[in-house]
Amino acid sequence: MASTIVEFELNGRVTEVMAGPITTLNHVLREQLELRAVKAGCRQGGCGSCTVLLDGEPVLSCLLPVANVAGQAVTTLEGIGAGGTTDLQRIFHERFAVQCGFCAPGILTAATALLEHNPSPTRDEVAAALTGNVCRCTGYESIIDAIVEAAA
Repeated sequence: MASTIVEFELNGRVTEVMAGPITTLNHVLREQLELRAVKAGCRQGGCGSCTVLLDGEPVLSCLLPVANVAGQAVTTLEGIGAGGTTDLQRIFHERFAVQCGFCAPGILTAATALLEHNPSPTRDEVAAALTGNVCRCTGYESIIDAIVEAAA
């Protein structure tokens, strides 16, 4: 299968990559562009650790062929925190919202999208927004608490 050039906006900058037709966005971000906040967890769309924003909406980069993002804006956690630590990131850190941190990039990215669309979510809305993100260490109460606090 032939590789092609795929152009998209990545964290505010136009980016071009060579990729085959089934090369995932996750592979390109981690292996070609060395953006390590995007995790490669289950690689089956079940854990959410690979969550990125595609035109402001959370998507699982492990399931998305990079060719499908051509001409669109991709934002990773590196792009979200490019101007420094966000309030959400600070609160996660101060409140020890997560333990091992493997899930944190995906959860922070999904929570960022939620707060951009709904600046005052209820606990139920936060829980619903995190449905695709798995945390095996902390559970979800401290994570939900941190997101609700960041919204306040």
